[in-house]
Amino acid sequence: MSVLPSGEQWVLRGGGYEAVVVSVGGGLRELTYDGRPVLLGYAEDESAHAGLGQHLFPWPNRITDGQYTFDGADQQLSLTEPARQNAIHGLTRWANWTRADDGSDPAVVVATHRLHGQPGYPQQLDLRLTYQLTDRLTVTATATNIGRASAPYGYGAHPYLTVGRPIDECVLEFTAADRLEVSADRMSPVGLTPVDGTPYDFHGGRLIGATSIDNAFTGLDGEWSVSLTDPDSGARAVLTGDTPWMQLFTGEAVGRAALAVEPMTCPPDAFRSGQDLVVLQPGESHTTSFQVSV
Repeated sequence: MSVLPSGEQWVLRGGGYEAVVVSVGGGLRELTYDGRPVLLGYAEDESAHAGLGQHLFPWPNRITDGQYTFDGADQQLSLTEPARQNAIHGLTRWANWTRADDGSDPAVVVATHRLHGQPGYPQQLDLRLTYQLTDRLTVTATATNIGRASAPYGYGAHPYLTVGRPIDECVLEFTAADRLEVSADRMSPVGLTPVDGTPYDFHGGRLIGATSIDNAFTGLDGEWSVSLTDPDSGARAVLTGDTPWMQLFTGEAVGRAALAVEPMTCPPDAFRSGQDLVVLQPGESHTTSFQVSV
């Protein structure tokens, strides 16, 4: 029996939307509205590439050298971005997830995964993803520390908004106070710089054009949204989140066909800096959610 590269396919429908969740990584392979793509997807006979629709547990973005110290113990993670010598996007993107709901609600899929301790991350977490379709897609991510020691934790997601044309020809709108500058060679954090009046200022909305972005933003004032609009047809895709950070990536890895909007509970290198790092005590849980709509 052959197995699809993305594993089992779980379809949910509601409110004019259709989504496909997969067992590999618990990822979101496809989201459409009235047949039009809202997120850039990939075929069922492909593996996810460029992070399409993946979830980033127990840290988003990069950890420089894969090294950090927590509770007095030095840790070394596998360097999953070898070209830059970083550990990137957590430990569960290629893990097998299990469907936990009974399938009785066609607009809901719940997927779970138990992350066991391993070199570089000895903690144990129970992870849960809930997908629900109403007049939008809501994705809720929960982590529970089921181990006996405290656990450093962060979460991120990696969906790509699309309106069916190259993003250079689309209007981007979002509001953020600061952008995290990173080094050109390794994408390691350098420091925050104000967004206002810079090429990264899209307050009020404007064409993306040739602007290249691969940065984290903060100063988002609670609930925030990023919208991508086709100025000719008016087609619009929106991602709304409540995390203190989000990463924007102009999708050079997918030919600038879509815009990655990545909600993140913490910035790059949070395991090293401690900035906005969640520390889960035994038995504690952390939950966050984001929404995608047209």
